[in-house]
Amino acid sequence: MKSVAVKKKISLAAIAMLAAGVVVGCSKPEQPQAAEPNLAPAPTAPLQTNQQNPESVPTPPTLVTATSDPVQQLLSTRKCQGCNLRGANLDKADLNGVDLSNAILIDADLDETNLSNANLSGADLTDADLGKANLTGANLSKANFTKADLEDANLTNANVTDAIFTGADLERVIGLRR
Repeated sequence: MKSVAVKKKISLAAIAMLAAGVVVGCSKPEQPQAAEPNLAPAPTAPLQTNQQNPESVPTPPTLVTATSDPVQQLLSTRKCQGCNLRGANLDKADLNGVDLSNAILIDADLDETNLSNANLSGADLTDADLGKANLTGANLSKANFTKADLEDANLTNANVTDAIFTGADLERVIGLRR
């Protein structure tokens, strides 16, 4: 009899995990999209059961609200210091004057994005696509642009003190003093 109860408990846990995986599997947490509000990855906390009744149905993890999504935070508050925006699609976004200091923007799509007067000091933009981006007057001090695509970007009056451009595509960049 105990064997049936254990199998039932395991089956219910598996169903709950699969259901949670289907909901989360629809979004791509490693590539947040600016155009897709309210999509956020589920927390990785294990399923919990009622401690007094071990045969109770497991509780699936709660979905994280959009307020914890770094892209939504950036778009709503215009600030996202130290945020992990790895692989974010911010293509053609208007991010004029945003604060992305120390943000992780590795592999981010910032093609044709307006980042004029933005604070990207200390940000990691390794392998980011910044083709045709407007970085006029931006603070890029100590930012890492290793292997980034900055082709046709405008860096007029940008602060590039101690910025790293190792292996970056700087073809037709405007305003960068070399």
